[in-house]
Amino acid sequence: MDIAWLRDFEALVAQKNFSRAAEDRNVSQPAFSRRIRALEEEVGVKLINRQTLPLSLTPAGEVFLPQARIMLRTYQETLERCQIIDAAGENVIRFATSQSLYMTHYKTHIAPLVEKGGLDIDLNSTSWAADQFVSALQQRYCDVILTYWHPSMDFLAPLEMGKCEYLTLSRDDFLPVSRVGADGPMHQLRKGGNKPVSLLSYGTASALRSVVDNTLRQNIDGPKILVVNRNALAISVKAMIMEGFGLGWLPRELCKEELQAGQMQVVGTDAYIEKLEVRLYRDKDNRKPTLNTLWDDMKLLVEAQTDSASG
Repeated sequence: MDIAWLRDFEALVAQKNFSRAAEDRNVSQPAFSRRIRALEEEVGVKLINRQTLPLSLTPAGEVFLPQARIMLRTYQETLERCQIIDAAGENVIRFATSQSLYMTHYKTHIAPLVEKGGLDIDLNSTSWAADQFVSALQQRYCDVILTYWHPSMDFLAPLEMGKCEYLTLSRDDFLPVSRVGADGPMHQLRKGGNKPVSLLSYGTASALRSVVDNTLRQNIDGPKILVVNRNALAISVKAMIMEGFGLGWLPRELCKEELQAGQMQVVGTDAYIEKLEVRLYRDKDNRKPTLNTLWDDMKLLVEAQTDSASG
């Protein structure tokens, strides 16, 4: 299948007209029409209903559209990863982490060691799906991943069973929080009332989705829950909470300023609070000298923190 055919299909869906879509793709209309027919022949079904004005998708086309977009996104991400690998020298450490951990932990825990050691870092603060971090490390698209860990996060199991090691950098509380209004929290995590609790949760791409689901399963006698929105990013969940659309779970580090300022409040009992670890993972067989230097420095930092806490 030609990747250009998928882009043609996406353009036709957007324009709903062969002439405009062909112009958008900078090809003649006959050539564009042939490519759409070639795509349909490859798939084996009609994707476009040509009998309607404007053009519409057949039922098969409706199914194919989101998959086509996934294929295009995967293709683009693969190109970007290959370019990163090609551009990265032997001494560059390729880091991958989520936006929330970049904001709350990378800058405070890791960046100082990087600057102190004069290390070159290729930092990828990304919106990858949770399992993509695992495959990226396994396939050496990156050298280190910084991620949350919780027993419910099954997607990390291949790393612990494989040739990877980790350091527990810190620990964090995963809290159910609500924006505070004039009369207190705008949403409560408790039984009572005629309406279900409005929950701002995480999509399947988020590592934190499994933690929320696990917490709710452990509290099946709690209030009725209505999921009003799902998002891949904790930062976006936080923004929705601050707009008052519902309550949601956030790492304490990500909302500590709002909690201190009284803009947010923890709701529910301690049974709804989960413990998270913030871990660094690397492949044991990755012998890049600069990575070993950073890893040794991180070990010393973790040991010092442990000694300080126990003392």
